[in-house]
Amino acid sequence: MANIILASSSPRRKQLLEQVGLVFDTFSPDIDESVLNGETAQSYVLRLAETKAKVVLEQFPEAIVIAADTSLSLNQYIIGKPESKQHAFEIWSALSGREHRVITGVCVASKNKIQTIAVHTQVEIQHLSPEDMEQYWDTGEPIGKAGAYAIQGYAAQYIPRIVGSYSNVVGLPLHETMQLLNTVMKSG
Repeated sequence: MANIILASSSPRRKQLLEQVGLVFDTFSPDIDESVLNGETAQSYVLRLAETKAKVVLEQFPEAIVIAADTSLSLNQYIIGKPESKQHAFEIWSALSGREHRVITGVCVASKNKIQTIAVHTQVEIQHLSPEDMEQYWDTGEPIGKAGAYAIQGYAAQYIPRIVGSYSNVVGLPLHETMQLLNTVMKSG
């Protein structure tokens, strides 16, 4: 394994890190991603990112590990990945014509230092008709995506505005991740 390990199987996170020229390996840890009672979206993504990083670091103690988890928050409720077509339609109905928050928890860890951050981006989704939802579902893109959409794909046509980091909405806030990585690398 390389000196840097991305604790994820997400092709989007991999592409984002490759975009900035980072050389790394990937290893996806198997962790329980259940939401704890009363847990906020920010606490949830930070906990999962840190847990992923620590699990990978246990197996590769000489590595620097980058781990992340992304979720959506609407009115303090955590919106995860759709479990079915009906669930995706419920998610889109809740998001339709409104703003929501995309929150990514990032953890960069080595045996000497652990750094975490939560990055928030406001995303507005236009009003979605049942036809819009049906057409989007048929693309296959919503499956496995937090909030049942991918801003970098077909869903971009439904998003008139974001405030904050675009790469955060894709799944990894690049600027903040690289800042954490530099800090951890300097600590040895």
